[in-house]
Amino acid sequence: MFTPIRHAIVWCGLLGLLISGFGTPLQAADASQHKNEWVSVWMSAQQLTEPSNMPPKPGLSGNTLRQDVLVTLGGSRIRFTFSNVFGNSPLVIDAATVARAGTGADIVSGTSVPLSFGGSPGVVIQPGASMISDPVEFSVDAGTHLAVSLALGSAPDHVTGHPGSRTTSYLCQGNEVASVDLVPAGTAEHWYFLSQIDVIPRLPAAACVILGDSITDGRGSTTNENNRWPDDFARRLHANPATSHVAVLNAGIGGNRLLRDGLGPNALARFDRDVLAPDGVRWLIVLEGINDLGTRMGAEKMGMPYASASDMILAYEQIITRAHAHHIRVIGATIMPYAGSFYYTKDGDADREIVNHWIRTSGWFDGVIDFDAVMRDPKHPSHLSPAYDFGDHLHPSPAGHQAMGNAVDLSLFAR
Repeated sequence: MFTPIRHAIVWCGLLGLLISGFGTPLQAADASQHKNEWVSVWMSAQQLTEPSNMPPKPGLSGNTLRQDVLVTLGGSRIRFTFSNVFGNSPLVIDAATVARAGTGADIVSGTSVPLSFGGSPGVVIQPGASMISDPVEFSVDAGTHLAVSLALGSAPDHVTGHPGSRTTSYLCQGNEVASVDLVPAGTAEHWYFLSQIDVIPRLPAAACVILGDSITDGRGSTTNENNRWPDDFARRLHANPATSHVAVLNAGIGGNRLLRDGLGPNALARFDRDVLAPDGVRWLIVLEGINDLGTRMGAEKMGMPYASASDMILAYEQIITRAHAHHIRVIGATIMPYAGSFYYTKDGDADREIVNHWIRTSGWFDGVIDFDAVMRDPKHPSHLSPAYDFGDHLHPSPAGHQAMGNAVDLSLFAR
């Protein structure tokens, strides 16, 4: 674990950061977010789409994809990032638009604005690459639903996307990006290719990334209701004048782990793309590790390596060190109970207690959110509270997501 000398080094380092102004959230945010600087207000962590989550008929190539997103901070200008990072051939976008989302697949009449790329209406994105659209004048507020429509000339067989959208996307034949009343030929509860939205904020602002797994991604929340715990957290931030300058970026991936790939790259592997690449990030919340603990059961049976408590702590240290190098404050979230779930083991739970004790007491993090204390059953602390259990003894219900969103101390982000 840690020696006294190591603790001294850590605390001296933190003292130096505090003296330099790193410890003041407003200074960290305002010092770098001046007029005409971009801040990311929405993101989805990208991964290779599994066969079961591929787009339905009529498919992507030659057709229109319309996706609904909810931005977490307002601004006067906007731009969009589209990703082909996991593609095996070029992604061809013939046309793209943004509009205020209406009901279902429809948009609000008169709000559609075409996007461009270097002045052209379309773009070819090579495998492994991303492209940012030209900025457009488009005023949005926190909580605005946007409809982003793409007319796709062709799409790779290996589709880059985000399966856990908990939001309906729409497909129709041909180029219908400007259609107000879209008649979809197919739907999917997934996002594809759209990875980030940035705005020029009206006042100095900054963003908070939440690096997580399916709990952060929204498993247990309600489709199209935007009631994941990061959504509730974002609404609280916006409603509080002292924190209304903070955008929330959900970087959760279902099945994600700290150290080994699962359904998507592991947290260390995707750190640069999902934490450092978004614009204006000044805070990072880390809620990872439950899948590292849970998968040890299968690993032990097959004689394969698994992440121990010390392995997980090393991964947290790496995340904190890399974030601090970019002047990002890191807030650790304790791992919630999972007894009764399909991959619970006593050994795994013992490691969870070790890791949680380290998160609470080591001093490495700039702040702590004790989700374990909030979400556990007081009578059976290795179990989720029945009031917050989605039913699988692992994921929070909508009430559980709300309890998590309410548990975040807003003073960590206050002016």
